[in-house]
Amino acid sequence: MTLLPANATPFERAIEASVARISDVPVPLRQLVNPDTCPPDQLPFLAWALSIDTWDSGWPEAIKRARVRSAISIQRRKGTAASLRDVVTSFGGAVAVREWWQMNPPGPAHTFSLVVSLDGIVRPEATAAYADAVISEVARTKPVRSHFTFSQALSAAGAIGTVAAARPAIHARLMLAA
Repeated sequence: MTLLPANATPFERAIEASVARISDVPVPLRQLVNPDTCPPDQLPFLAWALSIDTWDSGWPEAIKRARVRSAISIQRRKGTAASLRDVVTSFGGAVAVREWWQMNPPGPAHTFSLVVSLDGIVRPEATAAYADAVISEVARTKPVRSHFTFSQALSAAGAIGTVAAARPAIHARLMLAA
């Protein structure tokens, strides 16, 4: 079926034929807009579409997917303590936020402190540049009038193991005649 008039030129019919085949190309839109099923090479475009402010191609794929997954909730609550927690969690860390009125004694108005632990991520990624990326994203997400102090926490776990070994021994009694 054609929508061209009877007096269409061969060139117009050729264009119609080439455009008709484009509908045969599969376009998995549901997969492309889902951060869990989006192909890794398409994640930067999805991040751009969701207004993610910073993106680094050197991040691990899990961090990229987490950033895209949390983009809408961060944008929806931007300027709140909950959005700060979401930002740090999307980078793979844990955060403790203390606002000025929660400090003892109360701090200067409109200030807060962050204690961030980035130990939940792969060790080589917890570099100074990675911490700077977290700080700059927190600065974009916080309320504009607020100022903050940033502290990075490290956690370590250790264990003592005991090892026992058994060694079989054979005893033989010798009878000596004198």
